[in-house]
Amino acid sequence: MRYKAMFVAGFAVGFVAGARSGRETYDKMVAYAQQVAEHPKVQQARSAAQAKATEFAKTAKEKGPDYAKNAASSAASMAQTQAGQMPKYLANVKQAASSRMPARFAGSADTDDVAPDGNLVYPADGSAETSAHYTPDMP
Repeated sequence: MRYKAMFVAGFAVGFVAGARSGRETYDKMVAYAQQVAEHPKVQQARSAAQAKATEFAKTAKEKGPDYAKNAASSAASMAQTQAGQMPKYLANVKQAASSRMPARFAGSADTDDVAPDGNLVYPADGSAETSAHYTPDMP
């Protein structure tokens, strides 16, 4: 029923906006809309909807502070849990970073990625490759 009413209302609006029927057709549609709005069943449905909306608003107003308090306490407990685990996370990150950092930068990595002559050492082949002679068309 709701979809039919919306379709009829949309059709009427479209007709008013797009038709060139003149003022008398518009007046007829307005008069019909007023008749429908004044019908007892429509009035009854409107008052029932209004009462239900008022009831929902009162319920929301009463329950709102409780939901806000619950959300705040939940967020606080979650933050405490996460804050308690933060030193452990930081220690893991520090250990992981220092194990990958070369020894000359205060890391604990056994192999240095730079050869004594300043060229990079690639871990895959262990060879020092010079980048001074690199050109873009090299493979």
